Parts: sequence; structure tokens; C-alpha cells
Amino acid sequence: MIYKWWHRFVRRRTKPIPADTAITWKRRLSIAYGIAAWNAFGLVIYSMYQGKADWAHYYGLKTDEEHSTPPAQAWANVLGIKNAKVYKISGFTKVGEYDIVEGETTENTKNDQHNTPDTEELM
Repeated sequence: MIYKWWHRFVRRRTKPIPADTAITWKRRLSIAYGIAAWNAFGLVIYSMYQGKADWAHYYGLKTDEEHSTPPAQAWANVLGIKNAKVYKISGFTKVGEYDIVEGETTENTKNDQHNTPDTEELM
């Protein structure tokens, strides 16, 4: 494993340091890591606020056609699935459904039956 190899490499080429010095540097590095992680999180939130949430489309790595493709169809294309039935769900309710036939989206013409006798509507 790389861990054992790395451990031997470091042990052979460095001298031991006192435990209190090691603890001090561990604390300093963990504080620096925490500050860096907090700033990275803030940068992500700021980018989302500025409208750059889909950074690939913002920087031109994704075309407008790829951007407008629904995620279900994009994943079906990536996985090579030609025919699929997609269910849209919000919370615990089914919002809609559509079919992907030969890689193209086709809307179902059936009306969803939201208020059937065996289901109840929450207000």
C-alpha cells in the first residue's frame, strides 16, 4: 500500500520532533484548514448568488442545448439507455411523468389522477 511506503519514506528522511511541537503545529494546520474550507464554502455560496451555479454553462463548457436537456435525459444518454420512463417527484407526491423513446423525450397525454378515492389531498 502507498501508506506503508510513504510512512517508511518520511521516517527515513526526517528526524523526530517533540510531541508538544507536533501538537502545536497540528492545531495551527487544523485552524488554517478550517479557515480555507470556510472561505471555499463562502465562494460557492457567492457564486450561486451571482448566478454562476451551473459553472460549466457559465464558462462555456456546456452548450445551450446541453443546458436545456433535463437531467434524466442527460443521464439516460450517458448510460446508453434508449427507452425509459421518467417520474417527476416533489416531496412524496408524483408531479408528472414522461417517456424517453430512442433518446428523445415524449410527453404522456394521460392526465394524472391526483384526487382518486384512495388518496387524499393535504392542505
